[in-house]
Amino acid sequence: MIDDLGEKKEGFINMVEKLWGGRFEQGLNKQTEAFGASIKFEQRLAPFDLQGSLAHVKMLGETGIIEKGEADQIAAGLKLVEEKLVSGEIEFKMENEDIHMNMESYLHDSIGPVAGKLHTARSRNDQVATDMHLYLKSVLREILSELISLRSVIVNLAVNQIDTIMPGYTHLQHAQPISFGQHLMAYYQMFTRDYERFEFNVKHTNMNPLGSAALAGTTFPIDRKLTTSLLGFEKPYANSMDAVSDRDFILEFLSNSSLLMMHLSRFCEDILLWCSNEFKFITLSDAYSTGSSIMPQKKNPDMAELIRGKTGRVYGNLMGLLTVMKGLPLAYNKDLQEDKEGMFDSADTILTALTVMTGMLSTMTVNKSIMEASTQKDFSNATELADYLASKGVPFRQAHEIVGKLVLDCTKKGIYLQDVSLADFRNLSVLINPDIYEVLQSRTAVARRKSLGGTGFESVQDQIDAAKIELSKHS
Repeated sequence: MIDDLGEKKEGFINMVEKLWGGRFEQGLNKQTEAFGASIKFEQRLAPFDLQGSLAHVKMLGETGIIEKGEADQIAAGLKLVEEKLVSGEIEFKMENEDIHMNMESYLHDSIGPVAGKLHTARSRNDQVATDMHLYLKSVLREILSELISLRSVIVNLAVNQIDTIMPGYTHLQHAQPISFGQHLMAYYQMFTRDYERFEFNVKHTNMNPLGSAALAGTTFPIDRKLTTSLLGFEKPYANSMDAVSDRDFILEFLSNSSLLMMHLSRFCEDILLWCSNEFKFITLSDAYSTGSSIMPQKKNPDMAELIRGKTGRVYGNLMGLLTVMKGLPLAYNKDLQEDKEGMFDSADTILTALTVMTGMLSTMTVNKSIMEASTQKDFSNATELADYLASKGVPFRQAHEIVGKLVLDCTKKGIYLQDVSLADFRNLSVLINPDIYEVLQSRTAVARRKSLGGTGFESVQDQIDAAKIELSKHS
């Protein structure tokens, strides 16, 4: 409890020490304070909080809401706090609850009571929203840069793998021979869509909530356009209630992050299969592999597995915030404190995953001969025979049945389509000529698929050329 003089009693916090404590007679229980405090995870918002405060106080001075000299004094004090932050001299204190009060307390220590004028015409509600917009804008720039790097590595890898033949899969069964370059460029397209989604995410992040105050705006003659310009935002929020309660920009980020991690995870699953003893399609660099504590021979693709595994935590962050938001009435609610940890965690996770994936791809070895050999002893050329018959006038459904029965017969005999004699082929159909053996070659099968977006060598080259033009626009 607190006595009449406002002194601290055992187990409770003095409300007079709180910036909002004037209304209260009884202090917070220490456990309750710890439960409500957000400073333990908000510390990374410190530079953005100071950035927002510098813009706000400049606006207060420019509009005459506070005296110009006071605004300059506060700005100088904020610069001192910023210097302390950079030099690691800031100690974040739980009793100050959040990043805003921690920064304001250091400002007060530096310049005295005039620091209290900084909070004129704003609330922690619009302040924290501004901090998160600034933080996420910064993160999105990094993510877009990392996605450019990853996409460039994929294109550079694909350039040298256009004529590398591998089995294409459906249902994890050999389906048709394809160019490895085609396979790689499929992932390029996925990551390009991710890039575009994060680009659009910038649009909804590049909005200024500052000046919305608690929810209703303010009676002071603020200039929101000025703070918007000073902070590098595209525009201010049009509605003050929306501004302080909107977390769509974070949900978009978490949704986009989930899609990105899903694509990374799919790619990693392919890599895990390809580098297994059963496939041997690729060899990963030692820099992206680990060993076993008991089995000396092991070379484990742990980094690919970790990216695949960390996808779940990013999904969880999205579902967590969606659940927080689903029942919140307007405007600000304490529940919104739960918007940050998942955002921070997802940002850290995807930035690291992108860097690791880029390095892993740029250093792996492609075992071309093994890839192509895996298309020689299978029936991935069956569609070539069906298409061959269809091109000579046989209805495709009939051609499909003919080839299906031949595959069954070959399976029983332990041979493949290219091992069937010309006489046996002609017993099936007199339309089959000696050129069928060239048609059945996996390299021929790939080369002939020249349709737009197909796996033909020319088509893959076209995809790569288009990607290079696309990437050049970013530079």
